[in-house]
Amino acid sequence: MPRFKFVSNYPHYAEDHVTLLPTPTRVQALPDYCGRGVNIAFVDSGFSRHPDIADRIIVHADASTRHIIEQPTVMDISPLSWHGQMTSVICAGDGRVSGGHFRGIAYEARLILVKVSTPQGAIKEADILRGLRWLYDTRRRYKPHIVNVSVGGDEVSHDPHHPLHTAVRKLVNAGIVVIIAAGNSGHSFIVPPASAPEALTIGGYNDHNSLDRRQWSLYHHNYACAYDGTPKPELIAPASLIASPLLPDSATAREIGVLAQLLHVRGRETIKRIVQEHHEVLGVAEDAVMDAEMLNYLQGRIYHHKVIDAQHQHVDGSSVAAPIVASVVAQMLEANPCLTPSQVRQILLDTAQPLPNVPEAMQGAGCLNAAEAVIAARDLVIA
Repeated sequence: MPRFKFVSNYPHYAEDHVTLLPTPTRVQALPDYCGRGVNIAFVDSGFSRHPDIADRIIVHADASTRHIIEQPTVMDISPLSWHGQMTSVICAGDGRVSGGHFRGIAYEARLILVKVSTPQGAIKEADILRGLRWLYDTRRRYKPHIVNVSVGGDEVSHDPHHPLHTAVRKLVNAGIVVIIAAGNSGHSFIVPPASAPEALTIGGYNDHNSLDRRQWSLYHHNYACAYDGTPKPELIAPASLIASPLLPDSATAREIGVLAQLLHVRGRETIKRIVQEHHEVLGVAEDAVMDAEMLNYLQGRIYHHKVIDAQHQHVDGSSVAAPIVASVVAQMLEANPCLTPSQVRQILLDTAQPLPNVPEAMQGAGCLNAAEAVIAARDLVIA
């Protein structure tokens, strides 16, 4: 009987070690800056006390209702916590869970976490607005330098006085860089708050786990113009095959923990032993036969969960492209703390590298150029 080997479903997968590129490598970020002295706020569905960020949380604001509760760290974890954990750790995780391999670019930044999902699990414009207004109202206490928003509103608006447009404008006018995900439907429209002209709206590209730019392609993010004609997105960043931590103690984490074991074994007897030991977690019968159907099922679960290892899966979306840009902006502000939001914007656009054969309307200035942006920020002389 031939030996069977499970595989992960990212390009350039190797059996002997993890070959998924870490974010700093993907964007060729300068290693000299790590977001030291920079505070990054995340407005998202929920968060966790993930080990990669736990000791750098300034405050967790539960803004899921009108009664906003400020906490020293994340107190309650639910399935909604995964998305905000993803964005914050991709941006600023120190990589301790992965032995430093999947460290974020801004791994010394401090974090302000703002939960805006309702008790019913919804995120509407009013919920995002509540989080943004709280950030503005508490800006002198918590001093956010960057706000990352990886959740979107409800409907297209060309109203300059839309509450979310106004909230973004007030934050930017207060000297805070606001970075917002463009959305993932691939349609030619953009919704608040991403449609705020003052925001840096981020789309994505797929680098196919390669540093060879000839292999890169555009991600299916939304694009359009803001009410004043500002093209959105302004910039694109890696949005596919990004390593993300699993939500601790979740059902998904338990299943991936077992599936990751299967990636490192050969032979049906060893596979059978692992499956029998963890059959409840895998949702299969204890006496399941390791025939072709069962092996294909298990391989399908590895593909479904995009398993990298026992602690990580790969994810995609403009939701992850935005915090990657936020992490580079943290480097820029560490290199030159006097930068204004408009200067940050201009540097990012001036240093971006267009993706060939892609209309400007769909990619803005082009791909994030992390190293050149930080160098330009460092060297900018501000009168």
